[in-house]
Amino acid sequence: MPVTAQWIRHEDSLGLLAWPERARVPLPSVLVIQEIWGVDEHIKDVTRRIAAAGYVAYAPDLYAKDGVRPEALQPERVVEYQAFLQTLPATANTPADRAAALLTLPEPGRARLTQTHQLLFGQLRDLDKYLPALHQASNFLLRVSPLSSGQKLACVGFSMGGGLAGLLATAEPELSGAAIFYGTAPPLDRVPRIASSLIGFYAGLDERVNVGISAFAEALAAAGKSFERHIYPGAKHGFFNEDRPAYDANASRDASVHLLEFLRVHLSP
Repeated sequence: MPVTAQWIRHEDSLGLLAWPERARVPLPSVLVIQEIWGVDEHIKDVTRRIAAAGYVAYAPDLYAKDGVRPEALQPERVVEYQAFLQTLPATANTPADRAAALLTLPEPGRARLTQTHQLLFGQLRDLDKYLPALHQASNFLLRVSPLSSGQKLACVGFSMGGGLAGLLATAEPELSGAAIFYGTAPPLDRVPRIASSLIGFYAGLDERVNVGISAFAEALAAAGKSFERHIYPGAKHGFFNEDRPAYDANASRDASVHLLEFLRVHLSP
């Protein structure tokens, strides 16, 4: 299906908006929440794929203030940092490991990439700071954009964005569904606030994230919330991202089927 995708400004935010060209609007919408890397080629592709399935899809750039990213988080700087990560052994998989490896680089690359590293991973300590931008994006889709105004809204997030999808579900009462891809669980005391249905996709080898799944599922069950979860044995964190070494075609294929069915059920009129 032909899809139009374009960068838009709304209030002080910047994001990629995509929709199927030949569909009659307004349509239900999906808020696509970025990984730590920002609205990169993977997130752009996911946004277009969701639009091709018959939805309005919007991926806000959470790093852009008044439409501009800080220099250390410009796309080319993030790509440079990712290239540095590819040179590290598989065992160097924590922020502390990466920070130590950065110390071995010559200048000026060391200072440049250390700044990017600190901004990228420092923000993970306070994901709540992105909730205002996600509320703004939700309001845009629910009430402002003629492509989706008055229709149902769901969100899907990946890694950092998966954690944000869970947080948004605790804070956005008009959300009809939230899909979490290998994201950390929100604080359990916020679970009773969730009004939407949830689906989670997790990698079997992702110990850091998976340690919180059982308690999250139990809290959801105790609160009477719907939670469908899929765990893929042998898969690694980031298995849905075809641009990363962890990409797993089998897990990604299965997750795509379940995601589209989840959206169909929960975004239907």
